Amino acid sequence: MKDNGKKQTHLLIITGLSGAGKTKSTKMLEDLGYYCVDNLPVALLTRFADIIHQHPYDQKMNAVVIDAREGEDFTQSLSKALDQLSQQGMQYAILFLEASQEVLVRRFSETRRKHPLSDDGSNLHAIIKERKLLESIRGKADFIIDTTNFSTKDLREKIISIMMKISNQTHPHPIHVNILSFGYKAGIPIDADIIMDVRFLPNPYYDCELKELNGLNDEIAEFVMDNEVAKNFINKALDLLLFVIPLYHKEGKNQFTLAFGCTGGKHRSVAIAELIQKTLEKKGYHVNIQHRDIYNDDQISEL
Repeated sequence: MKDNGKKQTHLLIITGLSGAGKTKSTKMLEDLGYYCVDNLPVALLTRFADIIHQHPYDQKMNAVVIDAREGEDFTQSLSKALDQLSQQGMQYAILFLEASQEVLVRRFSETRRKHPLSDDGSNLHAIIKERKLLESIRGKADFIIDTTNFSTKDLREKIISIMMKISNQTHPHPIHVNILSFGYKAGIPIDADIIMDVRFLPNPYYDCELKELNGLNDEIAEFVMDNEVAKNFINKALDLLLFVIPLYHKEGKNQFTLAFGCTGGKHRSVAIAELIQKTLEKKGYHVNIQHRDIYNDDQISEL
């Protein structure tokens, strides 16, 4: 990865052969939280770098697709732009995608698309021309992916691996876990992959000293967990989650949403959600948590 030791902002430059999977890679990166720009003119690359220094989305990883659709001057123009990025102190990485000529010809034939560099209607001649044109850029690439024999799943796994390398990702699990606490009174969340009902646990609502507190208070967490049923539930729930979350990721999901529900969404579900979040984070997962109904004053008392 290119880095001259000055102020750094992550930028992934995606280039390579037409039909090798640049657009599909960009969509995968968007799913992973990247801010992506497709088909950015080379002349705007340094300007884009300036913008992401100043804009809130500079906290995200950024990716741009730049390729040979610009014509014969593309290689020279990109080389100059990369030199300017280095002078600006921009940390960037180049991802180059390619595939065999036979596979690229077949892909263009299947989609009935014309190669962007094809002047005479021959995709094969255009592919050969583009490959030669991009030789020098390929030599500068930090990562090269040959998608000749890749399935969508293979490409996604490779993209995730590269993303973790260039972002110094500390979480070994790229899938994002969203945890939601809620009250059944206000309705069941429609976007949860798994919903766990914790209304069988002791209810602090009936304790006058605890009633006005919520699951973020230590007193509530201690009350909810001070019994063997709660402890057994946590252990069994974690066993289930540590088993199924990797399987969701294996099937291509980038996010997994888990919901815990109690009567009003203020005490038990909040305390359990907080405990599960801390445990999953210790296991290396990136976890977001939301307590949907915690400040809903209209709680109901029945179990």
